Amino acid sequence: MEFVDQDLSGSSLTDLPDEPHLFRGCDLSRAEFWGASLAGSQFLGCVLEQTDFRRADLDSAVFEGGGGLRPRFGDADLLDARFTDVDLSSAEFGGALLTDAAFTGCRMIGAKLTGSRGPGFAVERSNLTMANLGGCSFRGARLSGVRFDDGDLSGCDFTDAVLADCRLIGARMINAVFERADLRGADLGHPDDTTLRVFSGAVISPAQAAALLADRGIKVI
Repeated sequence: MEFVDQDLSGSSLTDLPDEPHLFRGCDLSRAEFWGASLAGSQFLGCVLEQTDFRRADLDSAVFEGGGGLRPRFGDADLLDARFTDVDLSSAEFGGALLTDAAFTGCRMIGAKLTGSRGPGFAVERSNLTMANLGGCSFRGARLSGVRFDDGDLSGCDFTDAVLADCRLIGARMINAVFERADLRGADLGHPDDTTLRVFSGAVISPAQAAALLADRGIKVI
């Protein structure tokens, strides 16, 4: 089924046929998709303000453009889903299956991904400032152009990850793991001694090392 330029705000769409659907330019704010079968569906340039996708099957779904504040994806199946240039500010992903999902060019300020299931989701050129990613796995991932500023990365696994043009300024990283992570392309800010110990086993550049020592009053010649 195709829905084009329709105002579906506040609508209940839980009983859609079990097939891919196209939503283009629709207002889906506060729409109800709870438990709906939406595998392979496309959401192009849609308003997603407080849209409820909880427990929905969104396997291989495509979201491009649009978005809105606080869409809910709790316990949804987002296996292989693609989010491109979508505003997902304060989005809720607790319990969602994110294996092989990809977020590219997304605004995810304050998003909550802690408690999501499955390793291996990708993030590129996205703003996750103040996002809660506690316990997420980025093991072996290549992260490019991602802002984690002031976010909660507690318990995250960055083992063997490469962080290129990423920012970790002010991030909370209690019990995070950076074993063999390549941080040479990351802005680490000015971490305190407790945070600095979290980077044990990571690779940094000579310039980064000199800056960290300078913060502690040690001059490198």
